[in-house]
Amino acid sequence: MLVENEFAVMAPIERVWAYLLDVERIAPCMPGAELTETVDESTWKGKVTIKLGPVGLSFAGTVSMTERDDAGHRVVLKAQGMEQRGRGAASALVTAWAEAEDEGSTRVRFSQDITVSGAVAQYSRGMMQDVSGKLTKQFADCLQANLAAQEAARPGEEPARQVTAKPVAGLRLGIWALLRAVGRFFKRIFGRRG
Repeated sequence: MLVENEFAVMAPIERVWAYLLDVERIAPCMPGAELTETVDESTWKGKVTIKLGPVGLSFAGTVSMTERDDAGHRVVLKAQGMEQRGRGAASALVTAWAEAEDEGSTRVRFSQDITVSGAVAQYSRGMMQDVSGKLTKQFADCLQANLAAQEAARPGEEPARQVTAKPVAGLRLGIWALLRAVGRFFKRIFGRRG
C-alpha cells in the first residue's frame, strides 16, 4: 500500500535537512516512537506504539538508511518491525525529500510503500492514509516548534527544551479515522447513483 504525505516548515532547506538527518533529535517528533539503539551511522532500532480505540499495537524493529543524497535533499529508509504480542508485522520503504520554497520555507514530501500482516492488516488502506495524515501533522508541528526553539537559542547554546510529539493514542483518533472511512463508503455509494 502506498501512502504519501507532505508538509511545509518555515525554515531554510539546509536547516530542515540537517535536522531531519539527526535521528536522535527527530525521533521524539514521531508520535509514539522511541529510539532504543543506534547500531551504526545508518541503522537504528526503536519502538512505535499506536492505540486506536480498543486496539493497541506496539512494534519493535529496525530502520536502515539505504540511500542518501545531500545535494538533492533525498533519503530512502527501509523499516521492518514485529508487533510485540505477535499480532502482526510491518515493513516500509520510505522515500523522503525536501524542496526549498519561497520566503525561506521548506516543503518535505514522503512516500511510504507499506506492507502489513496480521492484526494490522485489518485496517483499510483509507483508514491508514487518514491516520498517517494526522500523524504527519503532529510530526510537522513538532519539527516546526523545535526548529523555532533552536533558532531562538543563543549561538553555541542548546534550546532550553525539545518538544516531543504526543503518543498516538485514544478513542478520538480511532473514531475520527472510522468516520472518515464511513464517509468514503457513502460517497462511493451515492457517487455511483449520481
